[in-house]
Amino acid sequence: MVRIAILADPHFHDVDFDPAGEGGGPNGLRTLVDTTESTRIFNESGPAFRAALDDVVARGISLVVIAGDLTDDGQVFNWRTVNALLDEYRARGLRFYATPGNHDLFAMAGRNHDKRFLLPDGSNRLVSSNASSGAEVIAAEMYCPGYPDVMPMMADLGYVPGPGDLHWESPFGTKSDWDARSYQVRSPDGGTIETMLDASYLVEPIEGLWLLSLDANVYRPNDRSAVEAGAPAFRDCTDVGWNAVLTDKPHLLTWAADVAQRARQQGKRLVAFSHYPVVDPLNGSAEDERSLLGDTGFVRRMPEPAVAAALAAAGIGVHFSGHWHINNTASYRGATGSIVNVAVPSLVAYPPGYKLVDIDPNGLQIETVSVREAPGYDVAFDGYAAEAQRDGLAAEALFQAASHGAFIDAHLHALVQHRYLPKEWPADLARLVPLLSLDAVAQLADAEPISSTALNPLPLAGAPSLFDLVVDWYALRKGADIAKSAIPAERMAHYRSLIGSYGRRQWPEGSLQRQLGLLLSIMERYLQREPSLAFHIAQPGGAVSLSAAVPISARRELAEM
Repeated sequence: MVRIAILADPHFHDVDFDPAGEGGGPNGLRTLVDTTESTRIFNESGPAFRAALDDVVARGISLVVIAGDLTDDGQVFNWRTVNALLDEYRARGLRFYATPGNHDLFAMAGRNHDKRFLLPDGSNRLVSSNASSGAEVIAAEMYCPGYPDVMPMMADLGYVPGPGDLHWESPFGTKSDWDARSYQVRSPDGGTIETMLDASYLVEPIEGLWLLSLDANVYRPNDRSAVEAGAPAFRDCTDVGWNAVLTDKPHLLTWAADVAQRARQQGKRLVAFSHYPVVDPLNGSAEDERSLLGDTGFVRRMPEPAVAAALAAAGIGVHFSGHWHINNTASYRGATGSIVNVAVPSLVAYPPGYKLVDIDPNGLQIETVSVREAPGYDVAFDGYAAEAQRDGLAAEALFQAASHGAFIDAHLHALVQHRYLPKEWPADLARLVPLLSLDAVAQLADAEPISSTALNPLPLAGAPSLFDLVVDWYALRKGADIAKSAIPAERMAHYRSLIGSYGRRQWPEGSLQRQLGLLLSIMERYLQREPSLAFHIAQPGGAVSLSAAVPISARRELAEM
């Protein structure tokens, strides 16, 4: 039986980066404020990545797939350091195969970055690669290069044939030269045509196993008129994902279908991966989320149904993804066939972990490994404490966390407080989230419809609140079965009762109950997703079932949730 490890979104950031050449350090610490407002953490990424790779080595695994966003933001200094780290683990027997993410590079020419770095007294300074930015420190290594400059840095990640590989090809043939691996992409008005590199490849690292790395980055050029008005030359690919592949890189689908057919004919086991999901990971809740919160990042990034249909028709069967920083399993079955998308969690967001994949005669046995211990996770805690004291931040739960996992848990709370509620939620509803108790939420289900602006509850005094529910709502969105196992049974029962109470009535538009009903309806969909902790995917067919490796009691508990 073949076993591989699949990681996603390590977002490696080198805290020892010394932008001003001052010595001492660490001088590359990102600020606490930026951390609490970001969907990923920064300074803890190196320890988390090492912890995961140490675990992989301890399990005797040699093949490691990285489903994109290996680096924080593609900065040159991060590429240099992460490549040195990977070389350490190659010396310990690991072989790495990656796909590019949206944070690893940018289009062909790259782009500048500005970041704030902590100083010992808790203040910070702006460091930029842009000499005209006005930043306190200008550092060329802050720059994120484009494909031509980054791909040589990534060469040992499968993008060119390695010494131990039995077979290697790209959509353009068996030559690995980059000048033979390009396609054309057009601006929306069709007036601008640019040549872009495609980093996709197929490799056979050991006899009988094919790894299919699909480069789903699509950098569309802006219209010339927009560029002349000040827009960048290329659009960011963060939101488009596979939706843009269908229109701008159709050669990928043709090639993937050919690869899948040859794999079946030659008796090869195919494992496909890209950075972006190909099946809706949120169980059809996007329209409710749009009604409740508007066009959030998750809604904008949702793969269209046509994506799943196209990948199912290609016949690859199972696809592993990153990008969303979630743990999830989602299936599509339609007239064109079936496909299962396994969303791999990040190491720097809730829930921190990676996937173990055992390839057996009947399919894939998949286990989610939580990474909650990471020696050195507290590298920035003294700096955080100084920043909190200087700026009056209440963030002790973060810089006093007893483990990497506890830090991630606290980060999720901070993210809800400092990013999601103030930036993504309607202000009238966000105002009530920390003020309403769960008992009050239950009472509203039996009350007449009321506007959220008309309700003025008194501040809570320790009672379980709507804020607690919202944190768990995001935990379930991101963690699926991992969150189910972490939320106390009593609290989960309370949530199920609320879901039932609000689901029994049709609430008028504009009412608070309508908003709460949508929130709870989405939570219900989160609870109804396919197994994602330990499970088996049958091949062929794609049937997903709880793994026998899960203890019977846990299987029963997960099935009841």
